[in-house]
Amino acid sequence: MNDPQPSPDAIEDADIEHLLNAQAGRLSWPELQRHFARGVVLRVAADLDLIAVAAAVVRDEKPKVQTWMELGKLGKADVADARRWEATAPDFWAVVAAPWVLVQETDN
Repeated sequence: MNDPQPSPDAIEDADIEHLLNAQAGRLSWPELQRHFARGVVLRVAADLDLIAVAAAVVRDEKPKVQTWMELGKLGKADVADARRWEATAPDFWAVVAAPWVLVQETDN
């Protein structure tokens, strides 16, 4: 009855991850192309949790995001990515963390 209540920040954090997880889905390269053309695709390394990365972007956790970028585990998709994706036609797990679309290639 007198259980401690979670802080509002903890509730919000859990809600963000739950919402992002519910909105994540699979996309094909043709579906992703228009987002790439707009310059809003961020590729996420396979060894990272897509939802956790998206939540960090939404929360503006700059040190964490910067570290991933410096390690090459998170970055803006470039022309080399697009050429490879065009040639291999992978599927992606994707989630929107406005204005970004974060993607991870799937193993199919």
